[in-house]
Amino acid sequence: MEQMLALEMVRVTEAAAIASARFMGRGEKDGADRAAVEAMRRAMDEIEFAGRIVIGEGERDKAPMLYIGEKVGRREEDERRDAPEVDIAVDPLEGTNLVASGQAGAITVLAASEKGGLVNAPDTYLEKLCVGPVVAGKVDIRDSPTDNLRRIAEALGRRVNDITVVILDRPRHDALIAEVREAGARIKLISDGDLSAAISCAVSGTGVHAVMGIGGAPEGVITAAALRCLGGEIQARFRYRSDEERARGARMGHGDEDRVYSTEELASGENIVFAATGVTAGDLLQGVRFFGGGARTHSLTTTYRTKQVRFIDTVHMFDRDSPPRVRL
Repeated sequence: MEQMLALEMVRVTEAAAIASARFMGRGEKDGADRAAVEAMRRAMDEIEFAGRIVIGEGERDKAPMLYIGEKVGRREEDERRDAPEVDIAVDPLEGTNLVASGQAGAITVLAASEKGGLVNAPDTYLEKLCVGPVVAGKVDIRDSPTDNLRRIAEALGRRVNDITVVILDRPRHDALIAEVREAGARIKLISDGDLSAAISCAVSGTGVHAVMGIGGAPEGVITAAALRCLGGEIQARFRYRSDEERARGARMGHGDEDRVYSTEELASGENIVFAATGVTAGDLLQGVRFFGGGARTHSLTTTYRTKQVRFIDTVHMFDRDSPPRVRL
């Protein structure tokens, strides 16, 4: 299933990236998000599989498509009868504000697994600690950021002041930021996009060594799928914002806020596929580049069972009568 789905899923994220990239810098974050959702949904229905959205744009009454529980894939029953059953977690556009303002780091992303392989997380927050393969197994979210920074530095053979930590620039992180600075580590504050940052910490050469702080729970599950394929690690604890969220989380089996979820618990599947395409240029992926007659995209796809990571540079020819001017 992984090999079949990997390139198909890249086509889905590419379609969403191209559609949303046309809104770059136009100040229309909702328009960019809507374009990504619609393009992703159309692309999914061209794939012969029996897909089910487990993490998406929200509940059915709040989202017209890619809502939790929606079935995607070819609709004809005779084609779906023998098609693989696949659970899908999507973020059609991570970084809507980044696209609206023309800033770096926006991506389109999805993860897929066999049925039951991805946690159905409530739409709330997770406290997260993400590290790459070399550091996996050597940190503990229950310990202080200072202690974890020392362990990260030791595992990487560096000094703490050579470590770069990505943290969302939010008031809730003031104390965390102060402690990381006191420990001597470098900080990259971001306005959006902790999923992209978490993936970057598992890929050598990005200059990102860890992600700390509180961010979206649905994005945390997608992060877990990516890090499981890449050999990295996420540790996470639910952080509810209201009694209503807490009650909903408890109904879904996530009532213990002290419980630390591992990478394998958030993404337990044995046939995981992850795909992401850059919308605006970032540490990990180039953004969409338009030219006369087409566009060029840069994507990453990785699978768990086959242990393969591919970076894919694709030229999309919109007008076959006008040959694209392709440059390296």
